[in-house]
Amino acid sequence: MKIGVFTVMLPDLTPEAAAAALQAAGYDGIEWRVTRTAAERLREAPSFWGNNYCTLAPTAEDAQRARTLAAAHSLALPSLGTYIPVGDLQATENAMRFAQIAGAPQIRVSAGAIQDTTYTQSFKLARTYLAKVAELAERYHIKALIETHHRSIVPSASLAYRLVSDFDPQQIGVLYDPGNMVYEGFEAYRLGLDLLGPYLSHVHIKNGAFNRPVAGGVWAPQAAPLEDGVVDFPDFFAALRGVGYDGWLVVEDFSATRPSLDTLHHNIGFIKQALA
Repeated sequence: MKIGVFTVMLPDLTPEAAAAALQAAGYDGIEWRVTRTAAERLREAPSFWGNNYCTLAPTAEDAQRARTLAAAHSLALPSLGTYIPVGDLQATENAMRFAQIAGAPQIRVSAGAIQDTTYTQSFKLARTYLAKVAELAERYHIKALIETHHRSIVPSASLAYRLVSDFDPQQIGVLYDPGNMVYEGFEAYRLGLDLLGPYLSHVHIKNGAFNRPVAGGVWAPQAAPLEDGVVDFPDFFAALRGVGYDGWLVVEDFSATRPSLDTLHHNIGFIKQALA
């Protein structure tokens, strides 16, 4: 398994600084955050989902920049962290064109959430969208991934499998994120990975934990450092090996417990130790 970083976790580093830092820390790859930053956010302090300096715009120019920076620092591009809402086929096609230029084999698309509708309705909408995404994937030779994510219709491996199981796993896959699944979708790792089978296409690495209110009550989940949370990484890595997974482990640490550069060095050391 190779180790990379999703640049969303490096909001205070430019893409140039991030690529150099990943190479220096010994990472194998970089997963670029690709989206547009709203103009009103540009004056804010750097943050994960606001004014994130380590973000590339969905343009041909930045796609070439993604490729050039990765190559200059001996980093592979395992996937792209794109932000595409359900049903937006134009954004999906643009992201696949970006991926072709950048040299990335996969992009992320959304499965959607239950808002002013029902799960059944949201599921139908997502399936209709993914059927068209699969056609684009075949045309561009770029796989589309849905991510196990809290507050979505796929918070667990089993619900992700239900959504993708009628599609060709060469076109539609699942990004398995055990940290996201801490929040509401936990399943035994081996069970979920066995179920996904050929749809298991990519893995994000983060952790989460629950905080007990001082006065008691409902515990609230939050991001946690890799070494101190609910996810049992040695057990998780053993489960990945058990199903024959030999793909990417891409770190997405939102704990903010250390400065970005320190986090990079700490996390790769933790993962290598847990793998061993």
